[in-house]
Amino acid sequence: MSDTERSLPVLRRLSYALGHFLNDLCASMWFTYLLVFYHAVLGFQNSNAGVLLLVGQVADAVCTPLVGYESDRTPGCGSYGKRKTWHLVGTLSVMLSFAFIFNQCLGCDSLTPQWVSLTYFVPFIIVFQFGWAATQISHLSLIPELVSCQHAKVELTAYRYAFTVIANITVYALAYLLFHVQAGGGDDPLDETLGPDDMPVFRNLALIVLGIGALFSLLFHLGTTEQRSIVGDEERDRERTEEGEENGEQTPLLSRPKTRSSLLQWKCWLQQPAFYQVALLYMSTRLIVNLSQTYISMYLINTLGLPKKFIATIPLVMFLSGFLSSFIMKPVSKLIGKCLTYFVGLLLILAFSSWVLLDDKMDQRVYGAAVLLGSGSATILVISLAMTADLIADQTQSGAFVYGAMSFTDKFANGVAVMAIQALHPCHTIVCCPACVWYYHYVMVIVTGGVAVVAALALCSIFIWPIKIRPRDLPDISEDEPTVN
Repeated sequence: MSDTERSLPVLRRLSYALGHFLNDLCASMWFTYLLVFYHAVLGFQNSNAGVLLLVGQVADAVCTPLVGYESDRTPGCGSYGKRKTWHLVGTLSVMLSFAFIFNQCLGCDSLTPQWVSLTYFVPFIIVFQFGWAATQISHLSLIPELVSCQHAKVELTAYRYAFTVIANITVYALAYLLFHVQAGGGDDPLDETLGPDDMPVFRNLALIVLGIGALFSLLFHLGTTEQRSIVGDEERDRERTEEGEENGEQTPLLSRPKTRSSLLQWKCWLQQPAFYQVALLYMSTRLIVNLSQTYISMYLINTLGLPKKFIATIPLVMFLSGFLSSFIMKPVSKLIGKCLTYFVGLLLILAFSSWVLLDDKMDQRVYGAAVLLGSGSATILVISLAMTADLIADQTQSGAFVYGAMSFTDKFANGVAVMAIQALHPCHTIVCCPACVWYYHYVMVIVTGGVAVVAALALCSIFIWPIKIRPRDLPDISEDEPTVN
């Protein structure tokens, strides 16, 4: 039996992975369909649709580090555990707000000014993003508390990402079915274009997503147990250290039991160069994953001129390939290391970007490109999360702050990037003009290939200066502590 199985049984790994399923379902709709829904279905201008996404990303960016800080310092609700308490608060916030985002403004009609509709949707988006951030940070913060060795963290992160892919597959499969049911087998060419008549599709999809996500969140809370006492944490860390020594595992970053002077609080992380290395890598990874997911629908409809069903089938292919990739993540990273595994993922992303750049009329060949993008995105996302867990190591008392800070950089950068792309859009009407066709073509190239170059530079810095906590900030730790490669 493997080290991971002894420290965390399979059922507990599965129940943990279910805890982010609602977030993943909602995030899939948010990034893939938000701009399409508000622009093509509700008739918002490109800039106004971008404002709503920017508001959401900024709200998430602000809430994430605050939630991380509070999650580290508050004891939680009674004996329930601080991470699970914040997870429950986030889940309830998402449940109460998300359905309103993908629905018609109550009391609005075709004569209602767009600024009124914007004002209506903003509060729901802010509540949703707060809930999403609370759920995400509390769920990620459990990883270094549940497992300790590097490969176990990769495996647990891969389980988590596997369910992320399942969530995305669920959303796209449901979207395809709802579009098919709405079409009713008709041959009218107008049925192939998005418009106001598709509003019930997105509304029903949001309601189904909330129902499924609520069930999986319940299973997470029933099946996951959180350590609640400081003494328990110290005993668990001691057991993990002894187990790692017996099995020849290298304890990441810090191999000695924690003492008061070796505990890193949130201010100490800001003095660690490795903190900024991982933050840049994580931000670049999320930019690639989220922006490609956001604009793939626009690229398929406006640049390639494909029917609307492709905004369900192509993302479905992407995440199916990502799902298959997640199963080989642990053995590959164990064989060649996490840095080289991440580099392989970047090569797949660059291959996709080159394909899009050189083949502007790929038609059905887009399925092959989708496989490259899906596999590459899955690889770099899983490894970047594993590197973040390695950075935290046994510093679980401030782990939520680290995840919150990483997520802050990602959300803020995503919001600014989307707003810039929307503001530079050449069309100011709902109907796409010829300039719009080429615009989304180059957007897809830049948000994948261009950002992949930045990610490669961040990766090179980790190759040169491996991730570790600098001894100068921890006087009781010797200079020859092991590093993460």
